[in-house]
Amino acid sequence: MEKSSHEKKRTAAELCSCVDDKTSTLHLEFTIPGVHKKDINLKLNEDSFNLKADKNDIEYVSSGSFCCPVEIKKTEASYENGLLLINIPLKDPWKDAYNVPIH
Repeated sequence: MEKSSHEKKRTAAELCSCVDDKTSTLHLEFTIPGVHKKDINLKLNEDSFNLKADKNDIEYVSSGSFCCPVEIKKTEASYENGLLLINIPLKDPWKDAYNVPIH
C-alpha cells in the first residue's frame, strides 16, 4: 500500500513533569511549538493522560501514567508560545478510604 503524501508524521511532544508537594499538585509542561490551541486534544483519566496536537504535517503525541491518582475535573490548562501548562491536583489518598470498625 502506497502512503499518501498528506499523512502526518508523528513526533513526541517534549514533556517536563514534577510534583509540588506543598500544593499537592502535579505539573505537566508540554513543548508543542507552532500548534494552535484549537488543534490540541488532551484527555485525562485518574491514572493517565493522552495528548495529540496537530500542526500542518506533524502530529505531536504523548501518553503516560500519573505517579498517583489525580482530580481530573479540577485540572487547569493553558497554552501560550508553544508551551502547554497543565496543573492537576493530586487526590487525597485517604478521601475514599474505608474506616474499618473495630469489634
